Amino acid sequence: MKELETEIFELSCGMRLVCRRAPLVLEYFGVAVNAGSRDEREGEYGLAHFVEHTIFKGTGRRRACHVINRMEAVGGDLNAFTSKEETNIYSVFPRGNLSRAIDLIADLLTDSRFPSGEIDKEREVVRDEIDSYLDSPSEAVYDDFEDLFFKGSQLGHNILGTDKDLDGFTTEVCRNYLLSNFHGLRMVAYYLGPESPAKVLAKVSSGFAFMRGEGTALCRKKPLELPRFDIRREIDTHQCHTVIGSALPGLDSDSRDVIALVTNILGGPGMNSRLNIALRERRGLVYTVEASTTMFSDCGLFNIYFGCDPHDRDRCLDLVWRELSVLAEKPLTPRMLSAAKKQYLGQMLVASENLEQVILSTGRALLMTGRVRSRCEMEESVAAITPEAVTGVARMLSPDRCSVLSLG
Repeated sequence: MKELETEIFELSCGMRLVCRRAPLVLEYFGVAVNAGSRDEREGEYGLAHFVEHTIFKGTGRRRACHVINRMEAVGGDLNAFTSKEETNIYSVFPRGNLSRAIDLIADLLTDSRFPSGEIDKEREVVRDEIDSYLDSPSEAVYDDFEDLFFKGSQLGHNILGTDKDLDGFTTEVCRNYLLSNFHGLRMVAYYLGPESPAKVLAKVSSGFAFMRGEGTALCRKKPLELPRFDIRREIDTHQCHTVIGSALPGLDSDSRDVIALVTNILGGPGMNSRLNIALRERRGLVYTVEASTTMFSDCGLFNIYFGCDPHDRDRCLDLVWRELSVLAEKPLTPRMLSAAKKQYLGQMLVASENLEQVILSTGRALLMTGRVRSRCEMEESVAAITPEAVTGVARMLSPDRCSVLSLG
């Protein structure tokens, strides 16, 4: 797909709007809010996620059943998710229903009422969600690792919260969180579809005419870098699930494209990643091994995950340390670097066909960095990466800087 036309606007309430135009039969519209679990106070851990659940339970104009049916009645979907720094509410729907989506999402963001009866029911739903993660150690190990890695900071608690904190989430608590955090200056609206940007702007300006432009300011402190750890927790499971992690710069870093390329070389989705070849293809020690990054506004986290037989855990770790050390100490040849760039850019092109992820990423980019990079800019940035830049990032991931958590 060719590069999407992109335009950015600012509404009177301070909310920004990014429009990406494409000749589609579907439309995408949503709002990203710069508020997540990182912005909760002690004793309210899990509140951002709980508000995301209960925001659909009724407004001054709509009961919960009306909220659910509003987009589904035309064949669309209404979705939401919470991260440590962001809450997202969006809809995907057949062309011609943009006004319906804007009206609904604006209503949810400005006038959700959080009825007590609905809150009591949803509290049990979230408890089940927490329990489901306990049954999935391959997912839980990531959350447990972050809790340890960011211990004592705003990032050092689980997005889902705890049973104890859930009991304190009342109508008043949820409503106060909404009023404090959901206002224009912390919001980006995003659209992808066939409508002209001018028409989208007019509809959004009308739909969000009553959005407040004031509220509490963000108060985030960059986490301190703690001493590395190597922890193994015994649990009743057939596999040992291990996460390795190291600190990285945040979203504003000039090295973010180098970090992405290094991550792809080590443990990207391709079967030819270095870790997959070393642990799975050559030795058959794992079914899954992958590398990933989580980039926050002011810091980042590099992770490697693998699941293996418990008695193979130390051997797998040794192989991971070897691959990290080689990449940090031995610069890539021009041919190797060119091949890595070609693969990564090809993966970016394939990913650009997933339009839902494209517009979600666009909204997050504007929300967190204040700009949206074009595909051409990203390609030029990747093309300019040198072997020295790769080894520089790889040294951030050296074994003496990595922490380890294993479950099993």
